[in-house]
Amino acid sequence: MHYVASGSLSLGSLGLLRLLGASWSWSLAAGLGVYLGTGGWRYLYVVVRTAKRDINGLYVLLRVKLALWLHIRNRNTIPSIFSKTVARHPDKPALVYEATGETWTFSQLDQISNAVAHWALSQGWTSGDVVALFMESRPLQVALWLGLAKVGVEAALINFNLRRDSLLHCVGVSASRALVFGAELADAVSEVSFSLSATMVRFSTGDLSPDQMAALKCHPLDSILASAPRHPPPCTVSKGFSDRLFYIYTSGTTGLPKAAIVVHSRYYRIAAFGYHSFRMRPDDVIYDCLPLYHSAGNIMGVGQCLIHGLTVVVKKKFSASRFWEDCIKHNCTVVQYIGEICRYLLSQPVRPSERQHRVRLAVGNGLRPSVWEAFMERFGVKQIGEFYGATECNCSIANMDGKVGACGFNSRILPNVYPIRLVKVNEETMELVRDKQGLCVPCQPGEPGLLVGRINQEDPLRRFDGYASQDATRKKIAYNVFKKNDSAYLSGVEGKAGMAAIADSTGNFNCNSFLKEVQHALPPYARPVFLRISPCVDTTGTFKIQKTRLQREGYDPRLTTDQIYFLNSRVGRYELVTEELYNAFEDGSISL
Repeated sequence: MHYVASGSLSLGSLGLLRLLGASWSWSLAAGLGVYLGTGGWRYLYVVVRTAKRDINGLYVLLRVKLALWLHIRNRNTIPSIFSKTVARHPDKPALVYEATGETWTFSQLDQISNAVAHWALSQGWTSGDVVALFMESRPLQVALWLGLAKVGVEAALINFNLRRDSLLHCVGVSASRALVFGAELADAVSEVSFSLSATMVRFSTGDLSPDQMAALKCHPLDSILASAPRHPPPCTVSKGFSDRLFYIYTSGTTGLPKAAIVVHSRYYRIAAFGYHSFRMRPDDVIYDCLPLYHSAGNIMGVGQCLIHGLTVVVKKKFSASRFWEDCIKHNCTVVQYIGEICRYLLSQPVRPSERQHRVRLAVGNGLRPSVWEAFMERFGVKQIGEFYGATECNCSIANMDGKVGACGFNSRILPNVYPIRLVKVNEETMELVRDKQGLCVPCQPGEPGLLVGRINQEDPLRRFDGYASQDATRKKIAYNVFKKNDSAYLSGVEGKAGMAAIADSTGNFNCNSFLKEVQHALPPYARPVFLRISPCVDTTGTFKIQKTRLQREGYDPRLTTDQIYFLNSRVGRYELVTEELYNAFEDGSISL
């Protein structure tokens, strides 16, 4: 608004001088002087510094938006787009399974997914039915959800780290009619076998003995697919680009995982933005060491294969010691990272292979500024493609100009082209701060805030499809954000190492027993890193837990008489946080 006021004042000055008979040159000079004198110079400075970046961002935005419009108009889907990719590259390697060296060409991937489609039809599944997939990363996982999508059946991609209640919850919330699991997860399925619906048919892939299969009441999927037809299934699907493709689950670090709805247009949008924002090439080979149950591995990674024809190397599980050797072996030019992967690589001993690869681009999110430049310099990676965006969000951003530490940008020149905004929140209650008109208050440059994106269900870039749970969907929508009666998606807050506060009035709490139970019930990333043992938990007058003081005191043992414990994952136990250990956390000698 300040820039608008400056511009209005300068135009008014220009008009007044012309009215008084001044020449155009003097009037323009005076108008420019008024504009700069009232602070407009800051706007010009911003324009000069960001114009190249913003023009590139606008080009990418318009290119993706045009492609989305054409796909919607033509009622395309991800399977139909993939069929065109197959026609362009029938014999090119599509997926390489690093664990075995097995390579599937685009034609082979198409044929195997056709076999999946025929199998689904033989089960009587129809458009809108859901099948849960529970396995470690492998090319077959891609063929399964892709083949199911060819006949309109939706896959629920379940985190292979889940166990017991969390696993049952994810299968149940998606209303899956069947479960397909890898033999490596047979024990996890066995733990919940009697709690699964009796009508849920089960299939296994991989090596299981007849006795194991009988105990788990499952059918051998590998042999079924081997004998299934490989020609395209009959065209009976009426789904379009805005219809559901599959479900991807949230991490569940703050509760049970939520099943996020991924429609065909969202899959395309995420993959296309990654491809164009970071200038990927048709001949690139991507090293995908991220789990395929998540959008980073399955959309940002595998999506480049299905949509743009790139070869993707699928790694079963991330290995820091094998990372660069794998890249050399498969001639990879692009790698993916998430969270602390880059730091893990930097902590490895120096080896010749780390400079003998052809990798020029690393794409991912969560790269710390302190690691960024060290990673590029040591490993000779020329470009970091850092981005931000949850699977379900409508406010994804990308760092297109390589600014160290940035996860993306929003144009200061044309902010309404992509209507997202950082808004102020009360850090204690996490409630939105509002002005006198009841609208959200935007953050100033340098201020922390919550990223929000205006919702428009008619625009594939702005729509919010939510979750399988309507209640979970409602909690992520705020109203009267940019203007009266609008709605916006609420992103999360920055992740932190979790602490569990436990009330123990008897003094009998046992950390070792607690850890054993937690290891059975929760995946590693959801286990509390800190424990705080208190004789009681403070509550408000309405009996709500008072978390503010606990958050403020954190894990500093000097601020409380409560015992605080730290989960030392290297030795597999909780250890008492002393002042010495606390100082080690603070100076970074012990990483959280």
